[in-house]
This record gives sequence, structure tokens and C-alpha cells, in this order.
Amino acid sequence: MTRLRIGIVGLGMAVTPHAKGLLDLSDRVEVAGAFSPSAERRAAFGARFPFPLCDDLETLLADPSVKAMLVLSPANTHLDIVRRCAQAGKDVLLEKPLEISTMRAQELVALCRDAGVTLGIVLQHRFKPAAMALADQLASGRMGAIVGCSTVIRLWRPQSYYDEPGRGSFARDGGGVLISQGIHTLDLMLSLAGPITEVSGHALTSPVHRMETEDMVCAAVRFANGAVGTIDATTAAYPGFPERIELICRNATASLVGTALDIAWHDGTRTLIEADKSAGGTGADPMAFPHDYHRAVMADFVEAVTKGRAPKITGEEALKVHRLIDALIAAGRSSSPVAVATG
Repeated sequence: MTRLRIGIVGLGMAVTPHAKGLLDLSDRVEVAGAFSPSAERRAAFGARFPFPLCDDLETLLADPSVKAMLVLSPANTHLDIVRRCAQAGKDVLLEKPLEISTMRAQELVALCRDAGVTLGIVLQHRFKPAAMALADQLASGRMGAIVGCSTVIRLWRPQSYYDEPGRGSFARDGGGVLISQGIHTLDLMLSLAGPITEVSGHALTSPVHRMETEDMVCAAVRFANGAVGTIDATTAAYPGFPERIELICRNATASLVGTALDIAWHDGTRTLIEADKSAGGTGADPMAFPHDYHRAVMADFVEAVTKGRAPKITGEEALKVHRLIDALIAAGRSSSPVAVATG
């Protein structure tokens, strides 16, 4: 079996679960080179993982044997790097978010589409076994129509997290709790409950943090299917709690809490999946989670590229959560409901 040769761009905090996943998939994927403009980061990465290092991105882009690029650089660099990858004919697996603004995100998605390269997005919560089991139950129709959906994202990040230059800023990250942390759970929620048409509420910076962007959001939402619900997101909730999505349906109520699932059926039976033992990255260490779900994202992307199909989470799919985040921020600045853009 021919292995897919890929390059890695960006060797910061986000690289660890990806690198572990690539080691697990070494029968299907070969890392051609791992690039960072920082010699210090290349050295630190090389001491931990047995992958070739690269000090020049153009070396990877010019290599015809390299078919795809895993882009893990800061969000404000994504458009430029993905443009260079697309121009070189490389398929791209991109760490969330797409970019720091929806306008730049749309441009990124369009240029990959126009270049005919595959674009996959790392939003790994959809690959959690409990989330996939809930998606299957909803798709079967057994749970009936969704009438209510509430999403709670109560995480903790100490001030030292936001003291890193650029973190929690519009210029580097594009926003705060919504686009940097909550995006995973919001994407999963949309994939389960469908699109949201209107939001109203509050988005602010609490006294807990010194930062430019929002660390607390409380909103009421209306879904396209008529369901209503709430979104509660923060990084000010010490010591951090598992994210929660609760779905009220005609025939059952489901609670997806971290990696656990509990479906209570109207006939009195229960469907249960126990949580794993990981901390889930909800507290001071944002990387305290297993790499299983990143490995699943990578495996899906590799299969998509080799079989010529779309990955599970495309650029167009990821734009949906970006537009929801825009509406939540706009609602926080307004006393009126805000419609969620559809494209």
C-alpha cells in the first residue's frame, strides 16, 4: 500500500496530538518534513518525534512526492499558507479555525475549490464515539424531531494563558472563547441539531481575564427546524467542566457530556456510553486530552484524498460555525436579535 506523503506546517502547541496520530497511521502516512520558521521549535519537535525536519516551506511545496500538507500555524497565517499549498497542488488538512475572519475564511475555501485541491478541517469533536453514536440515533429517526438544544461550554484558562503575546486578540486569533475553544462544540452542535437562524444575547470580557476579546457568551437561539435553545460559553469557569450538549426530542432526551452519552427514552429505557478517563482539555492545560480523535480526523482525510471523496468536515461545512460565531458576537453588541448568515 502506497503511503500518502505529507508535510507539517507549524510546530507549536497544537502539533502534539497530530504527531501522535501520524505515528499511529504510519502504515498509511509518511511525513516528508515538519516545518517551522523557528529553529527552537524544530529542535524541540525533533527531540520528541522521529520525523524529518524542514527549515524552508518551499522545499516541501516544490517536492512532487508530497501530496498533502497539515497546516497547524496560527489562524492569521492560514490564508497565505493555504494559498501557497493550493498553488502547488497540495491537498490541505487545516487546524481550526479557518481564519481570523469569515471573509478571509471564505476566500480560503474558494481558492482551494478553484485550485481543485481537497480541504479538510480539524474539528475533532465530531469523531468522538459518543458523538457519533448520538448522530446515528438522530439519523435513524427513532428520537423524533428535535424541539430544544442547549449547549454549555464552561472551560477554564488562567490569565497566564492569555498573557502569551497575541492570544485572545482579534489580530492573531480572530476572537476569544467562541473561535478559539468553543468552535469545536458549536460545530458538533450544528452537525447534530442543524442550522441556527437567529441569535440574541450577550458577549463580553469578564473581570476574570485581561484580554481583548470575549471570554463569556450567553445567548438564546432559534434553529431552522423550529427548535429553540441556548448557548453558554466561557473560559472563566474554574476549574473547567466537560462541554455539554442537551437535545430534547419528541421521543427522548439526550445529554452528551464530554465523552459520555446518556439518552433517556420515553419508554423508560436508557442508552449509555461512559466517559473516557481523559481530562478533556477543559482546564488550565488545554492539551489534556487523548489524541484518538485527531487520529480519526487524519484517517478520514487520508481516505478522502486517496479515494477521491470529500472529507467529513469540508471548508464549506466549517464556514457554518464561523457564521454562527459572527452572529453571536454581533448579538452581544446589539440589543436586537441577529440573523445567522447562510453564505
